[in-house]
Amino acid sequence: MRWLTLYARSRQVPASLAALMISAAAMRTLTGGSGQEPGDPRLPVLVLATGVMAASVGLSGQDLALDRTAAIRWVPRRAAHVLLAGAVVAAVLLAVQMTGTPAGSTQFMAGTEFVVRNSAGLTGLAALGAALSGGQYAWTLPFAWLSFTFFAPAATSTAMRVATWMLLPAGTVEGTWTALLLLGVGTAAYAFAGPRR
Repeated sequence: MRWLTLYARSRQVPASLAALMISAAAMRTLTGGSGQEPGDPRLPVLVLATGVMAASVGLSGQDLALDRTAAIRWVPRRAAHVLLAGAVVAAVLLAVQMTGTPAGSTQFMAGTEFVVRNSAGLTGLAALGAALSGGQYAWTLPFAWLSFTFFAPAATSTAMRVATWMLLPAGTVEGTWTALLLLGVGTAAYAFAGPRR
């Protein structure tokens, strides 16, 4: 277990988790903790993107040369790191949303499918960013796509629905497939290539 602790520290997991918790708690405070689902999905998407961007700093270690010469198989570990980061980001937001809701209430600020889909897609973007630009700049792809999505015109065509997949309702074909494609491509690129130097 010591190697896991050292790995988590070298990947800045405690700091990333703290940033994620603070952003989720801030969202809970801003929405008043009512447990009612808002009409605007931008706040939950912003929290997810903040969590993924915080986790993305851990997509490269302290010393890339040391990582590359280590006598361990990095491909499964990198893939597991990406998938676990996405799962933790989604789980923290869902847990924070459930705190303070009335017993038996099934309404959350953002539905489980919406949160899982967006967490998966944003995590894939961060992993792709790490493979293309290195861990220190892995946050740029999720940030750029989020910025575009927030200021894009209304999605009236299939191309615009794909481009604004983060804000589409849960169960939307374009949103689901775009997120899955981003997760698959990003995870594969990062797992096999590793972070760029």
